[in-house]
Amino acid sequence: MPKSTFDRRWLPLNALRAFEGVAKHSSFTAAANALLISQSALSRHVIALEKLIGAQLFERRPHALVLTQAGQHLLPAVSKSFDRLEYALEDIRNDGAPMRRTLRVQMPPSFAAHLAVPILRDFRRILAEVEIDLVSPYGVGPPLADVDVAVVYSKPTVTEFVRDLLWPVRLSLLCHPDIAQRCAGLSLHDFIGANELVHVRLSAMPRHHLWQQFARHANLGTLNVERGLVFDTAVFAVQYALSGEGLALVDTTLFEEELRTGRLVKPFDLSFDDGYGYYLITHPEGLSDTAIGLFRSWLIERFGSRAPATAPAGSNLHLAISNS
Repeated sequence: MPKSTFDRRWLPLNALRAFEGVAKHSSFTAAANALLISQSALSRHVIALEKLIGAQLFERRPHALVLTQAGQHLLPAVSKSFDRLEYALEDIRNDGAPMRRTLRVQMPPSFAAHLAVPILRDFRRILAEVEIDLVSPYGVGPPLADVDVAVVYSKPTVTEFVRDLLWPVRLSLLCHPDIAQRCAGLSLHDFIGANELVHVRLSAMPRHHLWQQFARHANLGTLNVERGLVFDTAVFAVQYALSGEGLALVDTTLFEEELRTGRLVKPFDLSFDDGYGYYLITHPEGLSDTAIGLFRSWLIERFGSRAPATAPAGSNLHLAISNS
């Protein structure tokens, strides 16, 4: 059956604005207040849009309002379309004056804590008129619906997004230099058995998943690795190791500064690929956006070469950070 096409003459702009408002606020009441219309009028707009496309956009639960699969597919397209209209109108109104563009960028907490400052500091020297709104949600999974570009920690997957591998994660055993000195000469098996283990929790995985994988990879037999502390992020795990306690199993690329300065050491020349990597995620429609395209190309080049970016100094980039 041939696909039906939508006549742009009947594009329901008010209904799309209503849908975007409800999706962003997860509430009809809050969205109605934000859009300065009655809740009944807002509901009519959303219902009319659902009838028009023949799909339900929200699942109404007792204490929550969540997007259906159709709603998740529609929201980023609607938000980005309204954003582009806004930017174009502002550019025309300002009659060629430098246009302010805000990129909403998502980064995992550990990545953001270690790399966001140098990344954004250097990028602002390149494109001063772009403002950055950085969000750092916890967990492993797809990017948030309202971000322009995202760095995610995940395994290779096939989705509708454009995925660029920044680097594959290689996990190694890191510890404080005092521990390495105190336990010098021990075998890997005895070294691990003599020290506390520090775990990083992965969504939908057992609490001790990474250490269990490492033990199998290193042929450690029946060594008990299901013990020790469990943290939500690699940053917390490394902070604990920096205090002089515990063995952390983390990505050496992410914590290369700690290794370079000797605050942490790698007592055994052993690492393994857990199947995860840091990927740059972009919506296909976003590739035509100049600011998104520049940020994507610059980030790929930066991590491809692992060298500091060079750019002219002086910029007025403003960084608005929120943790959501």
